[in-house]
Amino acid sequence: MKYGFVIPVYRHGATLDSVVANLIQYDFPIIVVDDGNDEENRAFIEAVDKKYPLVTLVSRQKNGGKGRAMFDGIRKAAEMGLTHILQLDSDGQHDAARAARFIELSKQNPKAIICGYPEYDKDAPKSRVNGRKFANGWIHLVTLSHEIKDAMIGFRIYPVEPFLKMLRRAFYIDGRMGVDIDVLVHLFWMGVPVISAPVKVFYPADGISNYNYFTDTIRLSGTYARLCLGLLFRFPVILFRNIKRKIKKDGASISCGSTD
Repeated sequence: MKYGFVIPVYRHGATLDSVVANLIQYDFPIIVVDDGNDEENRAFIEAVDKKYPLVTLVSRQKNGGKGRAMFDGIRKAAEMGLTHILQLDSDGQHDAARAARFIELSKQNPKAIICGYPEYDKDAPKSRVNGRKFANGWIHLVTLSHEIKDAMIGFRIYPVEPFLKMLRRAFYIDGRMGVDIDVLVHLFWMGVPVISAPVKVFYPADGISNYNYFTDTIRLSGTYARLCLGLLFRFPVILFRNIKRKIKKDGASISCGSTD
């Protein structure tokens, strides 16, 4: 098992250094994807690339969205021989110290996705918190399961091989803000286990958000609609697989609780 980090960057060049600095202690490769940034942000990114030998820079000429940046990053991870990557955002909203726990869980469950779910601070916008609850209700619908606690957070560990297999097999995966939802659901449909773990999420007052409430809300609605349609074709298989998971999980619980 060979681990690394993938950090897509768009308009958050100024915060990238502090994010990378928190990851150096793990001594894993850090793949930074410049998603077509302007000159100012590109200068920040290139400075981080020069400062830290563990950083590998992947540059995109034009902004293609978070999803396409992630796809380029994970393909680079495969070229480098990495088996697992921890994806995190470049804006510093995620508690990078949780990486140690996520890596530990991944080593115990090498075939699984270790997916974060947010622990908000007191300053978190209520619109974000409530919107998240509504969105995750749809996730439970399209997966016929409550195993995924949150499908929108960008802090998670992926096994590289299933991710690339999913990209080859899927008819369409959203290349922008819907990517975290789309990828997680498609991998779950493929039978990849999902283990949820908490991570603190911060919303600094001077933070820059790439989320456009109009266009990205429409895009996310389209993602959910497409996933609901996809569920219709996969319903029997997913239902059968979920029943098998539950039987296996219940059997393990009974075995652990036995006093024989």
